[in-house]
Amino acid sequence: MTGLDRSEANAGAGSGTWRIGVLFSRKGHMQMPETEHFRGTALAIEEINLAGGVRGRAIEPVCYDPESSPELYRRYAERLLTEDGISTIFGCCASSSRKAILATVERRNALLWYPSLYEGFEYSPNVIYTGAAPNQNSLQLARYLFAGYGRRFYLVGSDYIYPRESNRIMRDVVGREGGEVVAEAYVPVTPHEDQIRRVVEDIRRKAPDVVFSTVVGTGGQAFYRIFREAGLDPHTMPVASLTTAEGEVAAIGPELCVGHITAAPYFSTVDTPANRRFVAAYRARFGRDAPVTMYAEAAYFQIHLFADALRRAGSLDTQRLVDAALGTEYDAPQGRIRIDPDNNHTYLHPRIGVVNEHGTFDVVWESKAPVKPDPYLVDHVYDHA
Repeated sequence: MTGLDRSEANAGAGSGTWRIGVLFSRKGHMQMPETEHFRGTALAIEEINLAGGVRGRAIEPVCYDPESSPELYRRYAERLLTEDGISTIFGCCASSSRKAILATVERRNALLWYPSLYEGFEYSPNVIYTGAAPNQNSLQLARYLFAGYGRRFYLVGSDYIYPRESNRIMRDVVGREGGEVVAEAYVPVTPHEDQIRRVVEDIRRKAPDVVFSTVVGTGGQAFYRIFREAGLDPHTMPVASLTTAEGEVAAIGPELCVGHITAAPYFSTVDTPANRRFVAAYRARFGRDAPVTMYAEAAYFQIHLFADALRRAGSLDTQRLVDAALGTEYDAPQGRIRIDPDNNHTYLHPRIGVVNEHGTFDVVWESKAPVKPDPYLVDHVYDHA
């Protein structure tokens, strides 16, 4: 049975629900951001179903936990698209997991909604990308660091595709703007703390102006903690990141993170009416101390974008759903966003946040309007960021 056949069968008399797949890890080194993806997804589905569903039918999620393993991601995607008869998947956080299922999604003519920031340089007609592309975070972050801290950068990352590609972009930007990369280091995806300590000691010796970190997951949390234990001061040598959100700050300890910097489209402190409603609903559902993060927000608004497209398409057929989704706008918590018909990515609101003593982010810079996604950095001009 082809993907299109399955979609139409699913949209038919069947169970009377719209069945979708959800693949986010609740275990493993990516447990924290992916649990936030999962919660944002669940909250949006509950809201839509409580309001009567889509065309009078509830959204029914079929969920698996890939445990931060690309191989499990691949297996569960295959199961959703064959045994479960599903054609639309919401999932993946790390680029290694997205890459693990991409061929399966394309071969089965399914549709993946991907809510995480990533390194760019990808387009698939079978993916809707709702996280930030490099022109929506990396360029703005470099400009902010140059202006406030200096031009000597130390790059450190986890050893897989996203950090290596993100560091390549940052190295290129730093070089073109007359800066210097004093060193570039990588640690395993699940590093031993001694491996992180060796990197931190190297940072101390080389004394850069800033550290650009793409160390993710539990390794990223250990890096921030060991950085402070080594006596390095974020007020004079901040760690700048594209991935560290309120959840990681809470786990590390806000007192160890004050002064560190993140570039992202969303922080819990964004002052919009939609965000006030989102934060209240999220904490009412998951607890008053639950961190509200970029991971939860993107997963949340992409379900609402999907529901809007589904109302107009009236079908889970992949092509009809993509055609309905492209150009769709939504008042997300971060501000009004739109899926770009040119490349399936999303217009987003770049922001720079600095961790404060409460464990949230003070927004110190934000774009005046949503920025068109440019995943291939075709308009690779620093001044346009």
